[in-house]
Amino acid sequence: MKVLGLFSGGKDSTFALYEARKLGHEISCLVTICPYNDSSMLFHYPNCKLVTYLGEALGIPSLVFNSKSITKEEETQDLEGTIVRATSQYQVDGLVHGAIYSRYQKQVIEKICEKLNIQEISPIWNVNESNYIDRLIEEKFEIRIVAVAAMGLDDSWLGVRLDSRSLKRLKHIAEEYRINLTFEGGDAETLVVDCPMYRKKLEIRRATTKWDGQRGIFEIQDAALVEK
Repeated sequence: MKVLGLFSGGKDSTFALYEARKLGHEISCLVTICPYNDSSMLFHYPNCKLVTYLGEALGIPSLVFNSKSITKEEETQDLEGTIVRATSQYQVDGLVHGAIYSRYQKQVIEKICEKLNIQEISPIWNVNESNYIDRLIEEKFEIRIVAVAAMGLDDSWLGVRLDSRSLKRLKHIAEEYRINLTFEGGDAETLVVDCPMYRKKLEIRRATTKWDGQRGIFEIQDAALVEK
C-alpha cells in the first residue's frame, strides 16, 4: 500500500515508518507540521527544521508546513488541511503515524483518515514501553534527547544519546518519578540521527542548551548529513 508518513524526526514517528516498511507499505511522502511553540498537543517542536535533512537521509520526499495555531481545534484543522494537500499531490491509500498511548492524537488522526477514505496505520500503538525502548537500541536507532520537561529529568539529559547505559539510568528515574519511558505526553522529545533506514547519518556540528530551571531544549544550530 502507498502511504503518507506523519514525521517529526523523533523516535516514534521514525520507528513507525520502519515498522510500516517491514509490513510491506511504500512510503510515498513524509508530512511534517512545525508548530508555533512547544505547547502543541499534536506536533513536535524541537529542531523541527531538521526534518528536511532526515527526509533526504531516508530518501523520501518531504512536505513541511508551519502552523501558527494555538488551540487544539486550530491544530486539528491544520493537520487535516495538510493531509488533504498531501493526498492530492501523492495518490496514497493510507497514513502512518507514531502515536503510542495518546487516545487524543489517535482519535484525531482516525477521524481525518475516515473523512478522506484512507487507512489509518499505527504500527506502535499500545506497545509495551520498556520492551519498545529496548528494541530501539537493539535495532540500532541512534537517538538524542532534545527536550525535557518532567521531574527527574534535568539539563544534564539534554543532548544525551539514548543507549544501554543511559537507558538504565532513565528506567530508574521513570520508576521513581512515574515518567512514561516513551516520553509520550511531553516528558521529553527525541531526534533520530541515524537508523537502519537512513542512507546517511545526521552529524550535529553545533548546538546550544536552553534551560529555564524546569524544562529545556537542546537546540541544534548546525548539522549536516555525512556518510555512514
